[in-house]
Amino acid sequence: MTVVHTTTNNSSRLWYKTHAKKWEEALPVGNGKLGGMVFGDPEQERIALNEDSVWYGGPRDRNNPDALPNLPEIRRLLSEGRLKEAEELAAMALSGIPESQRHYMPLGDLRLAFRYDEADAKLGVHRYERSLDLIDGVASVHYDVGHTRYERETFASFPDQAIITRIASDRPGGVSFSARLTRGNNRYYEQIVKANEKTIVMRGSCGGVGGSDFRAALQVEAEGGSVRIVGEHLVVDKADRVTLVLTSATSFRHADPESETLHQAKQAASIPYEQLKERHIADFRSLSTRVSLKLSSRDSDRSDLDQLSTDERLKRIQDGGDDPAFIALYYEFGRYLLISSSRPGSLAANLQGIWNEHFLPPWDSKYTININAQMNYWCAESANLAECHEPLFELIERMREPGARTAKMMYGCEGFVAHHNTDIWGDTAPQDIWLPASYWPMGAAWLCLHLWEHYEYGLDRDFLARAYPTLKEAAAFFVDFLVETENGFVVTSPSVSPENIYRLPNGETGALCIGPSMDSQILFELFTACIEAANTLDADPELRITWQSLKERLPQPAIGKNGQIQEWMEDYEETELGHRHISHLFALYPGKRFTVRETPELALASRVTLERRLSNGGGHTGWSRAWIINFWARLEDAEKAHDNVHALLSHSTLPNLFDNHPPFQIDGNFGGAAGITEILLQSHTGEIHLLPALPNAWENGELTGVRARGGYEVSMRWSEGKLMEAEIHSAIDQVCKLRVAADVKIVDQEGNAVEVSIQQDGAVQWKARASIVYRVIAI
Repeated sequence: MTVVHTTTNNSSRLWYKTHAKKWEEALPVGNGKLGGMVFGDPEQERIALNEDSVWYGGPRDRNNPDALPNLPEIRRLLSEGRLKEAEELAAMALSGIPESQRHYMPLGDLRLAFRYDEADAKLGVHRYERSLDLIDGVASVHYDVGHTRYERETFASFPDQAIITRIASDRPGGVSFSARLTRGNNRYYEQIVKANEKTIVMRGSCGGVGGSDFRAALQVEAEGGSVRIVGEHLVVDKADRVTLVLTSATSFRHADPESETLHQAKQAASIPYEQLKERHIADFRSLSTRVSLKLSSRDSDRSDLDQLSTDERLKRIQDGGDDPAFIALYYEFGRYLLISSSRPGSLAANLQGIWNEHFLPPWDSKYTININAQMNYWCAESANLAECHEPLFELIERMREPGARTAKMMYGCEGFVAHHNTDIWGDTAPQDIWLPASYWPMGAAWLCLHLWEHYEYGLDRDFLARAYPTLKEAAAFFVDFLVETENGFVVTSPSVSPENIYRLPNGETGALCIGPSMDSQILFELFTACIEAANTLDADPELRITWQSLKERLPQPAIGKNGQIQEWMEDYEETELGHRHISHLFALYPGKRFTVRETPELALASRVTLERRLSNGGGHTGWSRAWIINFWARLEDAEKAHDNVHALLSHSTLPNLFDNHPPFQIDGNFGGAAGITEILLQSHTGEIHLLPALPNAWENGELTGVRARGGYEVSMRWSEGKLMEAEIHSAIDQVCKLRVAADVKIVDQEGNAVEVSIQQDGAVQWKARASIVYRVIAI
């Protein structure tokens, strides 16, 4: 058929003039557990399906029994500078057995083959459009076939735990199609059976020893026409409107996944479509509308840009154009993806969120915890999606028992530990035999900082009381694991600076090392969090002394011969100057130790580090570029932050706005969204800083509903690059410290002036009460 497109206008949605030809062009829907990629083909529709617990294989104990007996020798070889011998022994003694964890897999595909009136079909498809509403969470397809208008809507309902597809036409009896469930060219399921006259069930196993069983049910509810099952196909003839209900479950969560799947399908199908949609939209909007962002400049012409489809606007940016409103759309898409891939009760968002089409996906589509899984949640708190953070906390809890086993078996230590990857089962033994990454013992420590961050934003003491034992166990490992150097420092050994390689003065290269800078920076944050948590809860006074002592004995950040932050304890050269990981700037972001005002020398050295990386080709992966946005924002360099937002869109964004490593990884979407927030609002130094890195191109804008550490919610509006007004609400009575590059007055919600004090550093301070929304007005 010949396809003719139409146009539309909506600032909170993605839209396209043709259907997706490949997976990376399809539009994602999700409810945390279930995900779908909607292609929008008028003739042969495909909705690629995922269920978050469909992983190959069951739990295993992969800890290497030879790790602990050989640990002293590995440490000795490293301390004596015998790098290659240490690495050779580590590869044999520390690697997991077998070396790989479990991997994530697709659930399958929903395939729809449409049949049209012969006379209409001859006239072809025209007025085609597909779209994704980021506020309502609904993917739509609209088109004409001849003289008949067709509409489809697809959404993944969290309240009803189902993917719902509605198909309608404006001609009575105009909807005819066959539907089936497929999986991997039909090689990766056991059978499809008829559950009743309008429901089919796909049965299968995820494979591997101890792997879960899965089920997927497809139920059809037709208004008018007829429904019958022929073989593996649901056949609909001459209906007016049809609702498809897709549900799925696995034995990871349910002893009888088929019963659960059919129950969910029956329940959802019993609800009229309009009510299903209303329930979904009400739930989705409760999250999606909390925050809004508008960006513009005096040169941007919205009327022209609104006529361009999403991929056309992206191409315009890639060709050098500026489009502040598109950046706001990209930010909104990042929030949409977190809402869709991480909800209470679901698993944590993995390397691809929940959307994966490969049975052997890149990097197994699991949890890479030397930055990527953490980056997935960088925007959770600031973007006011705190409950979407919960699945990550549940992953950490699943890791505690395996991590305690790994700590004891591999290192003879208390507490719990994880390396640079984990999976659905919380596996904590090293992944791969890859020296630059595998033997890094900091994964659990970094993850646990998310528990503290959640408390910092919400000040929920009950949550902190529940999270504190996990923080304490993460720290307990390092109380035992750290070794003392000749000059009295305590350091990790063995470890690596994630995925990077250094060169010794004699030309020898290697990855395994003692005390890389990132490790000490993470431990500084971890011990600080544990001490502050214990103080808040009035717990463990003796442990506080231990943690403080270890914190004071960590190596201090060092500046190297090129003016950069040293990546290792020694000022080694690195073999790849433009490496994608910039681990030694952890203390700049997401850490809080390097700041422009409190540590200016380290901030300057951080700038030098970034400039060296970028001048040598750094930032070439999507997630790395997203990290760099956050770095420049923390350095308050507005134009460099903006340049890297553009670089992320220009070089590392797919047509459906998914992040491109390449291939697709979702971390860059979340890291990019976090970076946009960080450009506009920061709160890591004990104050609320409005517009800390506002670029010239975003001279007009409005941001509402974002959160700041300390229990604050903030909204603001600016014009011509200057703050006009803001609103600040504190969850508790406390002293509020505000930094803004403008003279301001503070008034309460009745318009009464609030008494403020001006600090020596220029910040404004006042006593905030929880019952009052304060207005900040530029004067």
